[in-house]
Amino acid sequence: MIPPAIREAVENWLSTVQPGHRKIISFSPVSGGSINRAFTIRTASAGYFIKFNDAARYPGMFEAESKGLEVIRKTACIEVPEVFLCAQAGGFSFLLMENVTGDNSNKSDFWEDFGRRLASLHRVNAGYFGLDHDNYIGSLRQQNTPSDQWVDFLIEKRLQPMITTAVSSGLFTRHDCNSFDSLFRKLKDLIPAEPPSLLHGDLWNGNFISGKNGQVCLIDPAVYHGHREIDIAMTRLFGGFESRFYAAYNESFPLAYGWEERISLNQLYPLLVHVNLFGGGYVSGVRQVLGQYL
Repeated sequence: MIPPAIREAVENWLSTVQPGHRKIISFSPVSGGSINRAFTIRTASAGYFIKFNDAARYPGMFEAESKGLEVIRKTACIEVPEVFLCAQAGGFSFLLMENVTGDNSNKSDFWEDFGRRLASLHRVNAGYFGLDHDNYIGSLRQQNTPSDQWVDFLIEKRLQPMITTAVSSGLFTRHDCNSFDSLFRKLKDLIPAEPPSLLHGDLWNGNFISGKNGQVCLIDPAVYHGHREIDIAMTRLFGGFESRFYAAYNESFPLAYGWEERISLNQLYPLLVHVNLFGGGYVSGVRQVLGQYL
């Protein structure tokens, strides 16, 4: 059920854009989210998607998501949903968005088109690693203070904050911390230098849908400028991306030699995120990566 305060706020907004059609006539729950509650909304003349959560528990989450979607949208490289309203009501934060309902059967060249579009997004270079504001990955804060060096940014703003959180929860031992320190000393030799790329930041198979004209539409970004192999590695973490996607990407914007051998290394950050979100079941995966490189 949508809280009454949110419903009232949405209907007030609708009255300014759809005179005579401000009333919500139906809403249906959308499953799949572990952080937010989500619904599709119908008025007499349009449909929308809305998600909401506890404003005090996740301050600024939807504002950051809205900014991230806008950053991607402005590149004109790849489709994202349009955001109509980002606000608070009755102790909740909510995001009212376009309800993207594309062709779920996809175009025959969906994966090739997706690969080329992601390559175009990754060619966007801000000249630094990071972002001009912090955001979230899942329900965890993501620090984006800019840096000129990828490995420094990776250690200081990605890996170490997640390690610190996991240690405070008793999920990592002193031996694990020593292993991370050893890995950190090797990273500059393991990761090829590249200019910053604009990343989706959380590109698993649940964060894209088929949008208008059957083209890919990205959702739930954790945007920043980083090493593009991070996005590519994330696509491999849970599968669901066809080989045609990688072939088209590499044809458009070839990855550095050995990128496939670095997949597990570049999955270390999302694995640490999952350690902190879902508990110790992912610790063994992190230790396996550490063992591989040490």
